[in-house]
Amino acid sequence: MPPASPSPILRRRRLGTELRRLREAAGLTGDQVIERIGWASASKLSRLENGRSRPDPQDVRDLLDLYGADEALREELLGITQEAGDMRGWLRSFPAMTPQQRGFAELEAGCAEISEYNPVLVPGLLQTPGYARVRIASARQVGEDAGDPDADDTETQVQARLARQKLLTRGTDAPRYTVVLEEAALGGRAGPPEVLREQVIQLCELAMLPNVTLHVLPRDTPIGEWYLPPTAFSLYRFADPLDPETLAIEGGFTDVMSTEANTLNRYKVVFEWLCTAALSASDTLSWLIEATGRLTETAAPSTVAFGPATAPVQRRGRSGRLTER
Repeated sequence: MPPASPSPILRRRRLGTELRRLREAAGLTGDQVIERIGWASASKLSRLENGRSRPDPQDVRDLLDLYGADEALREELLGITQEAGDMRGWLRSFPAMTPQQRGFAELEAGCAEISEYNPVLVPGLLQTPGYARVRIASARQVGEDAGDPDADDTETQVQARLARQKLLTRGTDAPRYTVVLEEAALGGRAGPPEVLREQVIQLCELAMLPNVTLHVLPRDTPIGEWYLPPTAFSLYRFADPLDPETLAIEGGFTDVMSTEANTLNRYKVVFEWLCTAALSASDTLSWLIEATGRLTETAAPSTVAFGPATAPVQRRGRSGRLTER
């Protein structure tokens, strides 16, 4: 099972935030810290405070000594330092993980609550292998990425999604997961009927989990005072209340992450509007069951969800950010 603890990347961000807070409380500039500790590199402190480097426990002890941290805080931050340095051990919990998927896995690990909205796609945490293969094939039509060694390895990308999905069923500490899907995400343009049928069946099963809430938003239903969400987004709240809540905005070929409180609050309000406008959880389940019946009438026996070659032949290219999730 994927780890319940936050990823090392998240731990580094948390550690950096705490170290910066302690330095400012001590009334010290970065240059003063470098001089007093005797570090040769002026950028070393900056990398630590911005979570961009693997922290050395002795470096953290030196900083805590300089800042006069009390014993309880020292113990807490040194524990975070250990977690922040164990990237290899954290990744062993996943059978496969591409660089793109790792970014999402790092956010999802340690979450207490995840809220997602998508107007055109089923999010990666809910995708069947067949749906994922169609999405991966569609992404390859938008260009090439010579720097991505997994761009043409469909099965590695599929397995990465499946590895992430295990967090929804990992036991008593599974996160609360709420998603609002536009009806278009399960419409005829999303994939062949047999792929959609398998995807809808899986959504029905996931909707029965106690920690999962699904909402379908019908295409003609207004949101609030005729609000139109401009893009897909996700909100992450972590089990450790001191880890900053994070917003991920999907912008097509690039993603934007933010922990800025005002921005997060706006998207929280939007998500409430979406949940209010969408079908209730029970009505969504009824909608999905009816959709399964309609798709059963048109679906041929599937080779998509279980065979390695599933989607129509596409031009060879990269795995674009548009459908990474």
